[in-house]
Amino acid sequence: MRFWLSMMAVPEIDQLIALAQHAESCGFYGVTYADHLVMPTKIDSKYPYTADGEIFWPLDAPWPDPWIALSVLGSHTKTIKLITNIYLAALRDPFTVARMVSTASEFSNGRVLCGVSAGWLAEEYDAVHIDFASRGRRLDEIIACARKLWTGDIVSHKGEFFNFDSVIMRPAPKGPVEVWVGGGSPPALRRAAANDGWLGLPMTVEQNVGVAQTMYKTRGDLGLPQAGFSPCVSLIEPLTKQAAETLKAAGVNDIMSIPYMPTPWENEGFVPVNADISKLSVKKDAVSRYAERVIHGLK
Repeated sequence: MRFWLSMMAVPEIDQLIALAQHAESCGFYGVTYADHLVMPTKIDSKYPYTADGEIFWPLDAPWPDPWIALSVLGSHTKTIKLITNIYLAALRDPFTVARMVSTASEFSNGRVLCGVSAGWLAEEYDAVHIDFASRGRRLDEIIACARKLWTGDIVSHKGEFFNFDSVIMRPAPKGPVEVWVGGGSPPALRRAAANDGWLGLPMTVEQNVGVAQTMYKTRGDLGLPQAGFSPCVSLIEPLTKQAAETLKAAGVNDIMSIPYMPTPWENEGFVPVNADISKLSVKKDAVSRYAERVIHGLK
């Protein structure tokens, strides 16, 4: 299996390079970085992934631009893959999206994947005056535009939200850019199935298997090949050898983890009680423990 380290909501930005380098040395396949363009301080929207609808990070948490962050991490690592989990592409225009991704690809020698989602925070859309209700259609069109722009050829587009004629964007990415989609709603799962992968939500093995089967069926209905599609799951239970075999049998070969940060879905502790997770040494030790117990222990 391929293991991804989530670097979501790490407020100690000066630790990110060392953390990514350590993940690479421990055998992680990739690292992920999250995105919010702006964080409203008055939120009525319910966070869909906690029981009480509340976010689990502080409102003043830093959110550096994910593609700049991944470009920096790419220039300080050698092999590890880099993906946004997720990028709120619908809050931008297709030219900004395509250029940010292609620039990160340039500085990482083609190691980036583009993880996107329509998002849940209506107030964030309101702040930048973009319609929240049509965000899914806008995202689909941005993905289509970006794929054209990433060819590096002269391209045109006519759609619901964007129209352009005879434009070219360089540098083109170093190789094809896979688009993985996050979310758990039926439209999000269909969008994921229509692209290259899924960035999953914290669920049980059984739930993840069910979602993966649904997406593979959707790909069949769309006339898309089963091969080359990558559901990347997050678990709310420990990953055992049996669980790994069950997931692999369902076509799941990618696992996301965040071993150094307590979350509402924590299923297995890798940080000692009362340890100060703001310290880089504590984070690195948690990553090492995860690698020893899971990445190498399940072989």
